[in-house]
Amino acid sequence: MSTIIDLSDIRDGKIKDLAGQDLSRLDLSGADLSGADLSGANLRTNLRGADLTGANLTNADCRNADLRGAVLSDVQAKNVSLAGAFLAGSVLSHLDLTGVDLRGCDLRGATLVGTILQQADLSNTNLSGADLSQADLEEAILNGAILKGTNLTNANLLCAQVEQAIIEGTFLDKTCIEGTPLD
Repeated sequence: MSTIIDLSDIRDGKIKDLAGQDLSRLDLSGADLSGADLSGANLRTNLRGADLTGANLTNADCRNADLRGAVLSDVQAKNVSLAGAFLAGSVLSHLDLTGVDLRGCDLRGATLVGTILQQADLSNTNLSGADLSQADLEEAILNGAILKGTNLTNANLLCAQVEQAIIEGTFLDKTCIEGTPLD
């Protein structure tokens, strides 16, 4: 016997257990997914402006998802796949995104204050105007990244890779850049 799930119940936050579900064909823009279990879910969809506060995104597939303006505060994000995701203007503060694949993401104007991005792959990512103050980017890969006007105040860039990165007008006040070749 199969259960029919009403999209409005998902959008309104009435259904919180969506672990392992394929939600790729749904428009979840503006949805209330706060506290939802989305572990292992296919979220390659429109999540623009969605509230994912406190959600479990462990092993979720968010590749190429539209997360512009989404709130991802306090999410569990171990092994989440975000490659190619549109995250411009999103709030990703104080998350542990250690080793997460963010290659080719659009993070223009995003807020990543205090976020742990150790060993994360941010190759070819657009971080123009993003706030990465107090972020931990130790051993992160920023090759080919665009960092125009990015705030890296009090950030840790220890041994980060920045080959062919565009670093113009970036705020580096009190930033640890030891072992990171900034030309």
